[in-house]
Amino acid sequence: MRRRGLFLDLLAAAVFVGLLAALPAALRSAYGQASVSYLALGIRAVGLAVLALSWDLVARTGQLSLAHAAFYGAGAYAAAVLLKLTGAPLWLGVPLAGAVAAVMALGLGAATLRLYGIYFAIATLAFAEVLKTVVKSLPFAITGGSVGTNLPPLFRPVFVAGEMERWEVAFLRNRGYFLVYLGLLALAILVSVLVQRSRLRYAFTAVRTNEAVAGVMGVNPARTKLVAFVISSVIVGMLGAIEAHRFGSVNPDATFSVHTTVLALVTPIFGGLYTTVGPILAALVLSGVEETLKRTLSDGYLVAYGVVLVVSILFMPRGLIGLFRRLARRERARRAEEGTRAEALGGRDA
Repeated sequence: MRRRGLFLDLLAAAVFVGLLAALPAALRSAYGQASVSYLALGIRAVGLAVLALSWDLVARTGQLSLAHAAFYGAGAYAAAVLLKLTGAPLWLGVPLAGAVAAVMALGLGAATLRLYGIYFAIATLAFAEVLKTVVKSLPFAITGGSVGTNLPPLFRPVFVAGEMERWEVAFLRNRGYFLVYLGLLALAILVSVLVQRSRLRYAFTAVRTNEAVAGVMGVNPARTKLVAFVISSVIVGMLGAIEAHRFGSVNPDATFSVHTTVLALVTPIFGGLYTTVGPILAALVLSGVEETLKRTLSDGYLVAYGVVLVVSILFMPRGLIGLFRRLARRERARRAEEGTRAEALGGRDA
């Protein structure tokens, strides 16, 4: 039964990623020049989904990690420094960035994962700030100090000047980045599904529910939380490397911004914690809401966006997935009640 469930989950994920892979061609066919901005929105949504999925993996062990900005920034700087010093390509820089983030997570996790609740959160938040200060203090020739450093553009479409419209060049560049982001999302989904369908899920749930009981059951709480912490850091470190290439620059204040951590935390809560679908669904919805508010309320869209988030979390404490499950239960109850009433009427007529 478990293998059948795993197969169905992977099949659904493959279909979903395949449909997304066809999105650039569909957008270009339907919207032409405007497809450039729609594809940029798709890149943001996919990147946010990766960020949210990676944070949710840590949350499944009951830990409130605020270190995502640190791992994201470490991955971005690892890729930038590697490219600057050796000219290493993206396919080498991204895995290395994930490895750098994993090493940092091992060290940080070993030192802090015995802390609980707010103490762990404060320790991880402080780590991000310390790492930002360290990067600023490194030699200018390596990291660019407090100013940061630039990266060459990753995708340079081959074209002869004047033979292609400017929007077509932008479209080809965005399509390249979209596919790279999509590859990382596919990896994040695969990891999330494998965790959900393996013994790790029970270990994560046991640690989140009651560490003492989990220990009695043979689960090592510290090791279990460290596993989740490292897996999560690898994914977000790789995302930082890809985004460093896409934005073409890294600087300490933006790359280690607490805004990254807030997005990583809020998105899975909005979608539904401890699931694969919830963070992805929330990333798609929130990206659309943000873009709509930005176009209609150019000056105060962030305030409106924040209000939408707060109200949504207040009225949907289990996120979008919890809302859908509640609606499904009501529908089943309504159908059951109608069936019972029909049987009663049938018996009376007979």
